[in-house]
Amino acid sequence: MSANGLRACEDKMRAAGLPEVAIETFAHYYRQLEAGETGLIAESEIEPVDALPDADDLVEEAGPELLRQAVVIKLNGGLGTSMGMTGPKSLLTAKDGATFLELLARQAQALDVPLVLMNSFATRDASLAALPDGLSGDLPPDFVQHKEPKVRSADLAPVEWPANPELEWCPPGHGDLYTALQTSGVLERMLEQGYRYAFVANSDSLAAVLEPRILAWMAREGAPFVMEVCDRTEADRKGGHIARSHNGGLLLREVAQCPEEDLGAFQDVARHRYFNTNTIWLDLHAVAAELSARGGVLGLPLIRNRKTVDPSDKSSPEVFQIETAMGAALDVIDGARALRVARDRFTPVKTTADLLALRSDAYEVVPDGSVVLAAPQPPVIELDSEHFKLVGDFEPRFAAGAPSLRACTRLAVEGDVTFGADVVVVGDVTIQAHGGPVHLADGTVLSGS
Repeated sequence: MSANGLRACEDKMRAAGLPEVAIETFAHYYRQLEAGETGLIAESEIEPVDALPDADDLVEEAGPELLRQAVVIKLNGGLGTSMGMTGPKSLLTAKDGATFLELLARQAQALDVPLVLMNSFATRDASLAALPDGLSGDLPPDFVQHKEPKVRSADLAPVEWPANPELEWCPPGHGDLYTALQTSGVLERMLEQGYRYAFVANSDSLAAVLEPRILAWMAREGAPFVMEVCDRTEADRKGGHIARSHNGGLLLREVAQCPEEDLGAFQDVARHRYFNTNTIWLDLHAVAAELSARGGVLGLPLIRNRKTVDPSDKSSPEVFQIETAMGAALDVIDGARALRVARDRFTPVKTTADLLALRSDAYEVVPDGSVVLAAPQPPVIELDSEHFKLVGDFEPRFAAGAPSLRACTRLAVEGDVTFGADVVVVGDVTIQAHGGPVHLADGTVLSGS
């Protein structure tokens, strides 16, 4: 059945107009799945990483000649569906009335470095319409991530879902960056125009900006690939961590690649000290050489993601989504490095709690459009999922603006709470509204331990 399943998947992808390299890449992982590969990395196969070079120790900055060889790529394929959005997450207001995309544009203009988006089919039109002209210089403004069929876990055939055929497809994970750069012709265009280095980060991480000191270090070291990592805390227990294979090389292990019996070790932040920020640096010459040597299939480690075809309907058929992570090139590109960076370069917005922290005075936007931490430490925010998980529920509860969180260490909100203007939170505060809706009046000061 699986041989027929692969053929059916390939036919479906060709009918959708996907390029042959993308189809061959999918087939590479499908065959692994067919052979029983799970993509799991056991604790017994790896060793912890004890120390890394530190970006705080870097002094030399890239000069104009090196900066002219750099380009910024922002991953912009997300719709923010986990927050109830149906459009590009980057068009959501991020800070001080500006969207994520507007702040990214400001950053690119300040650096005078080309900005190129990796969009998805779902985000492309709206994002390009909102993006100012001229930010990509002599490069295309974007390239598009591929899509691939979800396959039934029972027989690996492409799933059919007539109620919503779009749900029959999924993105291949951000590991598709390399394939999409190649098939779009953007990688070749970058090389032809003299670009050598690419800084790649999520569009929702506004503190992840091109840092000239890291660029200079990468060029001096001759590193073909650099992953930025941060010290793990208890809040990062589920994030992918780096480790060493027994041959001494670095690798990335995502939680979906961890056997259930090893979850305790995976979540031990003292054992596995560094997590992947999903911010990477690429030597485009090295990427092109690796793709050429491997016939266009980089061969990143498989991530087998078990889902239902309709994520909102747990009774719908179970499927596998075949994915890869772009950071997994750490274990594929010879000479790849990891670099420890300060936590203030990591400000992703995956939840409305993250969005509230970003919008508060715990963070500031500086003139170049980047976001910097203004508080002694990032506040830990926990919002009641029933009332705050979706943007449509979140926004009216903070219609007068985010509370002051600069002096807040932790804010937990339980129940239906609406915030007035100029609310101030100090220390560790829990707000409970179990008896019904609670409104915090303008100027309320909440202080905890």
